[in-house]
Amino acid sequence: MEIIKGELRRLRYGPGSDDRRQRRFLVRVRFTAEDPARVVADARAVLTTVVERMADWPTLGRWPELLPAWFVQRCAPEPADPEPGMSFDAGAWLRKWQSMTPDQKADFSKGPWTLSGWLYYFDPTEEGMGDDRSWWWWDAGADELGNGWVEVATTGWPFGSGSLSWLIEASGGGDLAYGA
Repeated sequence: MEIIKGELRRLRYGPGSDDRRQRRFLVRVRFTAEDPARVVADARAVLTTVVERMADWPTLGRWPELLPAWFVQRCAPEPADPEPGMSFDAGAWLRKWQSMTPDQKADFSKGPWTLSGWLYYFDPTEEGMGDDRSWWWWDAGADELGNGWVEVATTGWPFGSGSLSWLIEASGGGDLAYGA
C-alpha cells in the first residue's frame, strides 16, 4: 500500500525530495500534442481518480460516474453480453493472439480500449491485475511547444505499457516514444 500512497502523492504534488533519493527504474514516454500541459493534467486527473480508489475498488458500473466524462467517452464501447449459453472462448482468442506477428499484436493493442479493459490493469481485486501492476506514475511535464512527457517507475524493461499508452492517447497525446 506504501507504493500506492507514494504514487498518489506524486500525482498530486510531483516527486518530493524522498522520491529523488530512491533508486527506481524510470521510463519516460514522450508524446506530441497541441497542448501537452493539458494532456498531462488530464492524464493525471484520470489516474488520480483510479489510484484514490485502490483501497475500496468500485464496481464497473460506478466508474463512469467517478471518472471524467471525456475519458469514458473516448473509451471503446463495452462488448455486448454473449447470448445465453454462449461464453467467451479464451482458447480461440489465445490461438489467434499467438498466430499474430509482433506488428499485428502492437496494432491490436492500440486504443481505443474499453473502460473495463483499461481498469482491469488497476483493479486490485482477484478479477484484475492491480496487485501486479508494472508501472507507477513518477512525474510529467512539457518540454517545449507541442511536446510532453510522462515518467513512470517500472518493474523493468520491457513492461506492460498498454494501459499507460491508452491513458496518454485518450488524454490527447500522440506519437508516443518510450525511452529510459
